[in-house]
Amino acid sequence: MTVKIYGGNGPGPIGTNKPVRQAEGARKGPSAGKTDRVEFSAVLQQAGKARETQAPQDLERLEKVQSLKNRIASGTYRPDATKVAESLLKFLVEGKS
Repeated sequence: MTVKIYGGNGPGPIGTNKPVRQAEGARKGPSAGKTDRVEFSAVLQQAGKARETQAPQDLERLEKVQSLKNRIASGTYRPDATKVAESLLKFLVEGKS
């Protein structure tokens, strides 16, 4: 069986060197006094602000989780069995409907 491939400018033979084209800015030489600048969209800026306001809540949660971990490790954590059972029953009932 013979397969013919038509067209295309494939990669060419291995080991051939192609001339490298420089970017337009690189040909002009170094830019005097110019600096790169990045501008973020308003949506991204709002997301950053929202994350900053969420940080205190995350810190509170982290402290609460660490406290619970310490209580579990020391053996002083005693969960309310009634609340655990209620939560499990709600989960089981909602899962069947």
